[in-house]
Amino acid sequence: MTDRDYDSLGLVAGLEIHQQLDTATKLFCESPTTLREPEEADRTITRYLHPTKSELGEIDEAALEESQVDREFEYLAYDTTCLVEEDDEPPREVDGEALDVAMQIADLLDATVVDQAHVMRKIVIDGSNTSGFQRSMLLARDGELDTEYGPVGVEDMMLEEESAKRVEETDDGVRYSLDRLGIPLVEIGTKPDISSPAQAHAAAQRIGMLLRSTGAVKRGLGTIRQDVNVSIADGARVEIKGVQALDQIRDLVELEVDRQVELVDVAEELRDRGAAVADPVDVTDVFADTDSGVIAGALDDGGVVKAVRLDGFDGLVGREIQPDRRLGTELSDHAKRHGAGGVFHTDELPAYGVTADEVVALRDAVDADTRDAVVLVADDPETAELAIDAAAERAAAAIDGVPEETRAANDDGTTRYMRPLPGAARLYPETDVPPVEPDPSEVETPELLTEKVDRYQEEHGLDAGLAEQVAYGRRMPLFEEAVAEGVDPTFAATTLESTVTELRRDDVPVGELTDEHFLDVFRLVEEDTLAKEGVNEVLTTLAEQPALTAEEAIEEAGLGGVTEEEVREAVAEVVDRNAEQVESEGMAAFSALMGEAMGALRGKADGEVVSDALRDEIQRRL
Repeated sequence: MTDRDYDSLGLVAGLEIHQQLDTATKLFCESPTTLREPEEADRTITRYLHPTKSELGEIDEAALEESQVDREFEYLAYDTTCLVEEDDEPPREVDGEALDVAMQIADLLDATVVDQAHVMRKIVIDGSNTSGFQRSMLLARDGELDTEYGPVGVEDMMLEEESAKRVEETDDGVRYSLDRLGIPLVEIGTKPDISSPAQAHAAAQRIGMLLRSTGAVKRGLGTIRQDVNVSIADGARVEIKGVQALDQIRDLVELEVDRQVELVDVAEELRDRGAAVADPVDVTDVFADTDSGVIAGALDDGGVVKAVRLDGFDGLVGREIQPDRRLGTELSDHAKRHGAGGVFHTDELPAYGVTADEVVALRDAVDADTRDAVVLVADDPETAELAIDAAAERAAAAIDGVPEETRAANDDGTTRYMRPLPGAARLYPETDVPPVEPDPSEVETPELLTEKVDRYQEEHGLDAGLAEQVAYGRRMPLFEEAVAEGVDPTFAATTLESTVTELRRDDVPVGELTDEHFLDVFRLVEEDTLAKEGVNEVLTTLAEQPALTAEEAIEEAGLGGVTEEEVREAVAEVVDRNAEQVESEGMAAFSALMGEAMGALRGKADGEVVSDALRDEIQRRL
């Protein structure tokens, strides 16, 4: 990455944050929002999706391009899947719990809730919804976020249904899972007020904190996604989708600025050269005896080789615009959208089994001179034609500069082409769901996580580090419920954070532990049925056998309670075994013997009880 003067470049960025809500049921039906394993599916549904016209009679460009890829969509359904999710029944009314949580979020964003919310259909034919559209409603507008780099406006907040979960590619298309489809989701869109990568990161961090402050959003991988819109003065608006990690946002913005700067430079050079794009031609004969495995493989399967001359592009197709990504990679991305494996171009040839003589013959076949580059695709006839046309179209766009488009985030902070930017033509009214008149006065403003950290220190006596761990942790609502029941705050916090982390490091499947497991264990400790020292072992047993009750786990772990007399007998045996040490060190032997005594009782007795018994026994021997 290069140090840039973002003000002089005219960087403008905005965020779209998509967060799943942790409600009991889905947005438009009574199905639970619990995720399932694909192996649990009991039936499948198949769909072929096609674009439809909006209420204005227009077809969205992104949907049209998606429809050109012929794919079959298969959906995994479960015993919890309802007819609404299968698109065999109209949707029900908007879920009340989701509406309340969304209004709380609007309050934290300082946004104004609309008087009446209308459900719209948003066309999506990538297979992520069985109906071919996503239901969405505008709920709030005109909010504001404070960041250390200045305020960022909130344009709007939508309440919508989550898409189906992509499971895998199949020979005929894509397989999705319906367990995620319909989970309530808020989409928060900022105004284009962000002027640096650091501010983009800070704004996303602030939104994340506000969302978690409700205690009613889902946590974990895939439950929150960030999309980033980026442009520079001489570039174009590009939407980057699928950002999973908050820490990735800064790098994505920086690298997208780098990409646009490079593309602007390439465009200026191309225009200076008088660049143009010729019509694609068939060059199969050039490679009749090729040693290139990729090309020979395509020809052996009845394929063809298509090529296009790019006038004035020599040396620029191989120009790096992001780390390990070149203009040629951009052309390849567009070819891949139509089923091709990629492209070859003369800036990288001879290579991949293509010889120098074949490069000369290729140039002759398309009438290219030394100023020109040539791009080629080898595949079945239909795919090769679609792919080379797409690559040629992208090359032509490079002469103009930076194209507006939607791109997908890569793990290294670079991006790849997905589809054109969607437009207003993808929206039309949902006639099966009546309008909603939300009343924000019916919901309370949640306490911010930053405020919780301070309160946990003041009210519960937690240290700053533990207070922050609990407040920002996914079990914060459970901590508050436990404390409300009278559980010692430090014990509850330490168990939910430190103990669970320790067990996870020991490969204990802590994800199997439910809120009820923890609450039951806390209650048994408070009742002196279970010693605190036995909590780790009982939680381990519950994680490995989640169907057990906490009482059954105590028995399974062999941690049934012991009487005070049994504690004193066990302690006396420890002192007997270490009589010489007690005689020589006196009470100084206490610390060494305490560990042995606790080990002998295996968490069956509270540490204070064991400590008192050990002191008494040592004193008696002395």
